[in-house]
Amino acid sequence: MFNHFNQITFVTLTLLISSLIMFSLFSKSTEVDINSDDFKKMLDKDRGVIIDVRTKNEYDQGHLKLTDAQYDFLNGDFQKQIDSLDKDQTYYLYCRSGNRSGQAARLMQKEGFKNVYNIGGFEDLAGAGFETNK
Repeated sequence: MFNHFNQITFVTLTLLISSLIMFSLFSKSTEVDINSDDFKKMLDKDRGVIIDVRTKNEYDQGHLKLTDAQYDFLNGDFQKQIDSLDKDQTYYLYCRSGNRSGQAARLMQKEGFKNVYNIGGFEDLAGAGFETNK
């Protein structure tokens, strides 16, 4: 009986591990974070829509000149705007550090957006040479 139990445990674990490997190989990637160099390259291919998800005050203190919209993630403005956005467009999101924009990008993915990217923090983007309104 103990031997039979070990055999069942081994088979169960083998199936579980195989399933996890297959899932990871065939599931669609949900990676949304890209660096400033990749962002530059992607802009050349698809200008997309650039959204600043910081607060209005942060935005007013300086933002990328390329910015198309400012939707505050913290006060719920961003979440309200999602339904009005075209899911077939490409979106590039940024904030102060990349945290809020990462959360916003993942939220958009959950809502069915396929081409959405977290391009990181404003200061890093400015330091990488992106023109700002400061």
